[in-house]
Amino acid sequence: MNTPTPPMGPPARAGRREWLGLAALALPTLLLSLDMSVLYLALPHLAADLRPTGAQTLWIMDVYGFMIAGFLVTMGTLGDRIGRRRLLMIGATAFGLASIAAAFSTSAEALIATRVLMGIAGATLMPSTLALIGNMFVDPAQRAMAISIWTGCFMGGTAIGPVVGGLLLQWFWWGSVFLLGVPVMVLLLVCAPLLLPEYRDPSAGRLDLFSAVLSLAAILPVVFALKTAAEGGAPTTALAAGLLGLAMGVWFVRRQLRLADPLVDLRLFRERSFGAALFTMLVGAVAMGGTFLLISQYLQMVAGHSPLVAGLWLVIPAVAMIGATLLAAPLAQRIGRAKVIGGGMLVGSLGFTVLLFVPADGGGAMVILGLLLTSTGVGPGAALIADIVVGAAPRHKAGSAASLSETSGEFGIAIGVALLGSLASAVYRNRLEVPDGVDGEEARTLAEAVATAEGLPPGRAERLLAAASEAFTDGLNVTAGLGVVAMVACGVLALILLRGSDRPREDDAESDDGAGTESDPEPSDEFPAPTGSIRVRNDDTDPTGRLR
Repeated sequence: MNTPTPPMGPPARAGRREWLGLAALALPTLLLSLDMSVLYLALPHLAADLRPTGAQTLWIMDVYGFMIAGFLVTMGTLGDRIGRRRLLMIGATAFGLASIAAAFSTSAEALIATRVLMGIAGATLMPSTLALIGNMFVDPAQRAMAISIWTGCFMGGTAIGPVVGGLLLQWFWWGSVFLLGVPVMVLLLVCAPLLLPEYRDPSAGRLDLFSAVLSLAAILPVVFALKTAAEGGAPTTALAAGLLGLAMGVWFVRRQLRLADPLVDLRLFRERSFGAALFTMLVGAVAMGGTFLLISQYLQMVAGHSPLVAGLWLVIPAVAMIGATLLAAPLAQRIGRAKVIGGGMLVGSLGFTVLLFVPADGGGAMVILGLLLTSTGVGPGAALIADIVVGAAPRHKAGSAASLSETSGEFGIAIGVALLGSLASAVYRNRLEVPDGVDGEEARTLAEAVATAEGLPPGRAERLLAAASEAFTDGLNVTAGLGVVAMVACGVLALILLRGSDRPREDDAESDDGAGTESDPEPSDEFPAPTGSIRVRNDDTDPTGRLR
């Protein structure tokens, strides 16, 4: 006679170890955002030292994000197979070593190369941290709060970065900003084995390396096409690169549908809210990534603030974003995720509207007000979208889902820096009226104009700086206009497509082998599966076919 299966209880709630583990996961999260915001401030200094071209400047800024976006899918799936904690520690070691190499770069080409290595290493960190949170916090309310805290830490790096970077740049050379990552990664390597359990998918098959190559072959040509078109390059080159990337993308998708062990589980997109959340994150990241780069340069090279003062100004919107992010989970419980995300995007559009009218002279306060509104609106959505994406996937596929979430965000930021940065550069070049006696080749970018002005007579230098500031601000205004359109469209789509995203999954309504508890995580070498009453899932769908 068969013994009846005992009823499943509520999801296990996280304990002290899980919350301490969350604190450890905050370390790489803080670092990755801090690294980007610090580099924005360091750009004028490294530009004066290494003298990169306009194209090299953009590659220094965005190749890091492109590498993260290109490798996130591979690294998220790799973490599911070899262990998410193990991959996190490997990535932390590589990131620290690449940071040291970047700090002592002696040319623009060398800095771009080290930024490539930092991006590949960084791609191991974000999906590992988000997937581990999804495993450790099984209870939906606790998971939502944990992801809000995690997102707040990411925003915290943005707040800390300008201040710390400003202090370093006040006293040290630009390379010192990269050395910030070394002690952070050392601390993570010490804490991770003590606080983080290991998780991996025990049923995962082999990693399809050809799919990993196809994912890069799809992403990088599209990025190159966008950059070429935005910089006024040959249209045929941009079109050929774009078509190549799209063809590789189609090949990648078709291969995933045929493989028994795909690099990306496309069944996740059966849930409408999953795809809508990723698209919303992508559009918001594009708008924010490009605009923040321009604002950092405006505060220093147009408004004339030192790196420290510019960093202190940027703390205001960053702190507001952190506060809004931490309010995301409780607010969503009251009015629903769709209203919080969509309404936040509409608030963000008001910020871009302010930036649309920023003048070249005396516009510092308007810049901060615009960024304040935009950051406050976008912050809650970032946390809730990550929760939607991770919550839509089975827990043994958390790494793959997390990688898609982070790919959308990082790819959006990188595209924003490339596309909007290139667009602003094009507007700058078209609007710049170089004064008599100044070689236009010496003022191809705002940073070059500022450096050139230092060697000119006072009157001529003043005219050059005024013309360069006016042209640069025109570029900022144009990109802000695109931001208004993008945020309004994104907000409306979120209100429509994310309705119903608050329904709990069946996995969240019942226990799933104790996954996420300190004593009984998903099976691995460090935490073998316990004997006794174990519920075996044959697939990732419930009897109705809905993805759990």
